[in-house]
Amino acid sequence: MKKAVLIFFVLLSAMTTLAQKEYVKIGDKVPDFTVKMFDGTTINIKNLQGKVVLLDFWATWCPPCRQEFTRVEKEIIERFKNDDFVFLPISRGENYEALKKFRETTGYTFSMGMDPDKKIFSKFADQSIPRCYLLDKSGKIIKIDIGYTEEQFNQLIEEIEKVLEKNQLFLIYASEFIR
Repeated sequence: MKKAVLIFFVLLSAMTTLAQKEYVKIGDKVPDFTVKMFDGTTINIKNLQGKVVLLDFWATWCPPCRQEFTRVEKEIIERFKNDDFVFLPISRGENYEALKKFRETTGYTFSMGMDPDKKIFSKFADQSIPRCYLLDKSGKIIKIDIGYTEEQFNQLIEEIEKVLEKNQLFLIYASEFIR
């Protein structure tokens, strides 16, 4: 009986995943949006061109999102703070008060955006978080991750390193060429 129930839930999960709608794909330009940040400022995604951006849709109630965040500050924000890199987490479907309580409980102080009515998220997909989009310096989507596993997160870090290294090598090459 337990095996049948497990198989049912695995099949249900697979059908749900297949039913998801993706509105963007790898190779697309990131859709235009402006997000209000927790600190009251706003960020327009167009203003981040020239930087590698990790756009992360998440929610305070989401266990995989919370797992991911335990690694973000040290392994992404701190690691790439001296590079042309921006981590842009956007809380999907939650308001300022939910973020405030989450930040007080967890002690996170890094910048967080808010998408209480899911208008920004709806430009990307219709369900499932955490959902990460890695953008190159031109604003093109080069990687999409849905969910969280340690292996997936490690691969994401490697991809960020590759993109930043590729851009660094180009700058070195270009400066040698200009001389």
